[in-house]
Amino acid sequence: MATETQLMPVEAPATGRTIDEVAVAGAAEVAELAARARTAQVAWRERSFRERTAVLDAARRWLARNADRMRETICRETGKTDDDAQLEIAVALQSFAFWSKRSERYLAEERFRTWAPMVLGRKVTVRYDPYGLVGVIGPWNYPLVNAFCDCVPALMAGNAVLLKPSEVTPLTALLTAEMLAESGMPEGVFTVVNGGRETGEAVVDAVDYVMFTGSTATGQAVMRRAADTVTPVSLELGGKDAMIVCADANLERAANAAAFSALCNSGQVCISVERIYVEDAIYDRFVARLGEIVQGLRQGEAGGPGSVEVGAITHPPQIEIIERHVRDALDKGARAVTGGARRSGPGRFFEPTVLADVDHSMSCMTEETFGPTIPVMRVADVDEAIRLANDSPYGLQGSVFTSDAAKGEAIARRMECGAVCVNDALVNYMVFDAPMGGWKTSGIGSRHGAGGIRKYCRTQTILGTGPQLKRDVHHFPYSPRVSKLLAGFVGRLYGR
Repeated sequence: MATETQLMPVEAPATGRTIDEVAVAGAAEVAELAARARTAQVAWRERSFRERTAVLDAARRWLARNADRMRETICRETGKTDDDAQLEIAVALQSFAFWSKRSERYLAEERFRTWAPMVLGRKVTVRYDPYGLVGVIGPWNYPLVNAFCDCVPALMAGNAVLLKPSEVTPLTALLTAEMLAESGMPEGVFTVVNGGRETGEAVVDAVDYVMFTGSTATGQAVMRRAADTVTPVSLELGGKDAMIVCADANLERAANAAAFSALCNSGQVCISVERIYVEDAIYDRFVARLGEIVQGLRQGEAGGPGSVEVGAITHPPQIEIIERHVRDALDKGARAVTGGARRSGPGRFFEPTVLADVDHSMSCMTEETFGPTIPVMRVADVDEAIRLANDSPYGLQGSVFTSDAAKGEAIARRMECGAVCVNDALVNYMVFDAPMGGWKTSGIGSRHGAGGIRKYCRTQTILGTGPQLKRDVHHFPYSPRVSKLLAGFVGRLYGR
């Protein structure tokens, strides 16, 4: 008797209405799809980089042609604005172009002669071999960029991929499957499996490598489960990214950058500015200007490019966290310069909020909020700002604003996080040549750069042949005379 297919509803956060239903893949189905993917991967791996690139380039062109359709799908299931969705598409197009251009170079075999005395001059080859089957478990905030785009280098390396999108935003992933199928991707090489926790656990059990983006708590659970099969993982987790505004900063630029970097995608960005430390000399002026900018922003359902700046809260439990953080801050003496409450009416919206006079006794400064709030704290000097910025279990990104470029870079080097922007924020994500990853509990490994594709491969070192002697000096049997000669040689070589 056939098992009845379980369906999962998809909600539009901006309206609260159910817009679709998708089939859930249970553990048995995931295992079956994984087996098919492994079979398909064998032929995909044998294709040349040029052949793989042809498929991904066709997908890039498909995305460019179907940008409106992709944007509408993203907006409907995430509640983000048209412009936030368009930015996501632009980054995805860049991802395709970057990996098509760089993958072969990053994975080229490395050849050199070793200087190690016992094998002096032998040829060494280091090669990169795809793991086979990669599982990508994506988040709900960026269903294209932070879910599908992690699949692109994995595919270019010669792997098959199982993509498990967030159960909150499955429609974008299904559209990417259509995109790749129409672009010539062989059947079985890329597969979307929808579902919740059980589906995610099945993916971790079935694959050779896991790429996860999401909360620190869920990342820890993924890591624990992967440990049972000694499956390697790469984790991009939570953040509480700090901005430091020095007294000599360009105040207008800093305020505009703060508003955008904290409220882009309604603050639902892993690298959002989540807390700001401002030197006392300009604190009041900065808060006032930031409040003016934020108060003028429009919020609502996506209504076309340029229609609104701030969208909805995608994941239902998230708005409860945002409300709790704001209420806690206000109860402890902070003041809402603007905003501060959930918006009434249909859909899930929280007002863009600037909180002034905050401190580290408040959860809005110590816990990840992931919403449209900007807490601003007064500090005496840069040293205090750096100390407070580093007083966090997170270490994803940071930013510093100052008119002195050298000073800005010096401050950046003291911040304990994976990336720091000077007089900017967020935009380092666009630098695909450089690694993007977190310190502390913000993750393990990185995306982008050479490491962003090499992580999807095992390395193999091949040591070439040497002189074909009957017996090397270090072979059995040992003798006192030879052992003393070898010990003396090592001592003279390394003991000087």
